[in-house]
Amino acid sequence: MTVHVLILCTHNSARSVLAEGMLNHLAAQLGRDVRAHSAGSAPSGRLNPFALEALQQAGIDTTGYRSKSWDEFTREGAPPLSIVITVCDSAAAETCPVFFGGAGQPVKVHWGYPDPSHAEGGDAGKRRAFELTRQAIGYRLLQLLALPLDRLSPAELHAALNAIGRS
Repeated sequence: MTVHVLILCTHNSARSVLAEGMLNHLAAQLGRDVRAHSAGSAPSGRLNPFALEALQQAGIDTTGYRSKSWDEFTREGAPPLSIVITVCDSAAAETCPVFFGGAGQPVKVHWGYPDPSHAEGGDAGKRRAFELTRQAIGYRLLQLLALPLDRLSPAELHAALNAIGRS
C-alpha cells in the first residue's frame, strides 16, 4: 500500500518542492512504495526557478510540477495521507486543515529549513543555497525511507520522524 507524504510550506515554491522531488526520486531509486506531494497554505502560483534548477541538476524531472494549495488534499479523491511534514517555520505555526489519512489523521512533524530564496550573493549565492537545502532535505528523506513504514504505529512513526528532524 502506497505511503503518501505531503510536504507543506507557505508558498509551495521552494523547500516543499525540493522535498517532493527528492522524496519521489529517492523512493523510486530504492524501490519504496512512497509517493510525495507538496502544497502551501498560501501558494504563490509559481515555482522558484532555483528550486527547479537544483532538482534538474540532480537528474530529477520536474515536468508537471506546480504551486498548489493544501486544500487540494482535503477534498474527496485526495490521496490518503500517512505523513505531513512542514518545512518552513511559518507553515508549522499555522493551523493545518483536517487531512484524512488511510486510518485516521496523518502523522504530522516539522523539519525546518532556512529559506534559500533569501540567500545573499546574487544568483550564485542562491544556487548554492538551493543546492545545500536540496542535499539537507535529501539526507532526512533517506532516513525516512529507511524506516519500516508499514510496521510502525503512529506514535512510533511520530517519534522516529521527530528524531530525524533533530538530525
